[in-house]
Amino acid sequence: MNATDPEDTPRRSRSTEAFFGRRRGKTMRPLQASALDEGLKRYGVDIKQPAPAKLVDLFPVPVSGVRLEIGFGGGEHLRHEAARHAGIGFIGVEPFVNSMAKMTVALGETPLPNLRLYDEDATQLLDWLPQDCLDGIDLLYPDPWPKKKHWKRRFVSPVNLDRFADVLKRGAKFRFASDIDTYVNWTLQHCRAHSAFEWHAETAADWHTPYEAWPGTRYEAKAIREQRRPAYLTFVRV
Repeated sequence: MNATDPEDTPRRSRSTEAFFGRRRGKTMRPLQASALDEGLKRYGVDIKQPAPAKLVDLFPVPVSGVRLEIGFGGGEHLRHEAARHAGIGFIGVEPFVNSMAKMTVALGETPLPNLRLYDEDATQLLDWLPQDCLDGIDLLYPDPWPKKKHWKRRFVSPVNLDRFADVLKRGAKFRFASDIDTYVNWTLQHCRAHSAFEWHAETAADWHTPYEAWPGTRYEAKAIREQRRPAYLTFVRV
């Protein structure tokens, strides 16, 4: 079986990748714990229920399309984009409990009805989604797993690119940002080897220039302080 041909692989037969990394950090304060509980009740995606035939029906407000961000961390970018594009639906995935709590505290202060959240393994959500339903996927500063023996844990892989190909509409974009050269090169190699994706860049400036209206993230700020140059890659689903 050729991993670059997603239609050759039944979606439900693909292995679900285990989440590698910590699930929890320091003990949450009562306010955070309460916000997390209430926030997931209001914004959480329940994949035990059948996915809607039209993904836009997942949202209580009218939206014209849906974008996904995997591993939103502190949520700066996701909240910025959801607030900037009120007519687009956003789904954010973050299995780290403390980051999800931070997000739900922020949503308690500034609600975003065009946002939905999922707090488990992103591959489970990807396998639940209808085919050809997403207008974009963002994977921004994912864990790089820098040791070579751990590279197999990186989220960008042939099987996960198959998943992306299943759920992205033709012409939709997969955006990847990282400050780790080996992961940038890894992603370029895997996406260019996959028949469903094309890299649209002509010069180095194209992939060293932040995305439109880019708000920055705390991970990016740390990388710049430590003199690592971020890369911003964009691949189009063909």
